[in-house]
Amino acid sequence: MTNELQQEEPAGAGPAVSKAPSHLRLWIRDVVVSIAASFLIITFLYQPVRVEGTSMQPELRDQDRLFINKFAYRFGSISRGDVVVFHYPRDPQKSYIKRVIALPGDSLRIDDGRVYVNGNRVSEPYVPARYEDSRSMPEIVIPHGEFFVMGDHRSISSDSRDFGPVDRELIYGKAAFIYWPADNIGLIH
Repeated sequence: MTNELQQEEPAGAGPAVSKAPSHLRLWIRDVVVSIAASFLIITFLYQPVRVEGTSMQPELRDQDRLFINKFAYRFGSISRGDVVVFHYPRDPQKSYIKRVIALPGDSLRIDDGRVYVNGNRVSEPYVPARYEDSRSMPEIVIPHGEFFVMGDHRSISSDSRDFGPVDRELIYGKAAFIYWPADNIGLIH
């Protein structure tokens, strides 16, 4: 059984009339709908971005292309360990990508590169030994509405250790999926 449809010609109908104008109209409609859908998805849901720099290695490499979920935090909350994209506090024209280490109200200290949140050492399997550093920071309490973020490549990352906790209003997306290069395709952890 096939799914083909055939229109019957009315009796006495002459030769078939060209359907080119209706096909063109349908094609234009499909293109317009596709462009509108793409615009809505990029504006409100997912946005493609390119990583510039190596502060999130090994998870994200320089020039990786990824999608950020701009909708994730409209209804959901930011969690410790999320990789977030935010406007750089010192120059909102720039965007940074870092990992959330501490949440509002958490106490945080860094002792010789080891991170402690609420008195407990944070397990950080995403920071390989060769990317660790020995910086220390006295204990602070993360203010309400702010998040402490750090790069995974600790020895070279400019992060909350330098510019302080990031205001929630500056965070606009969650890193979701690497789509290029092909050898690094996958979800971001």
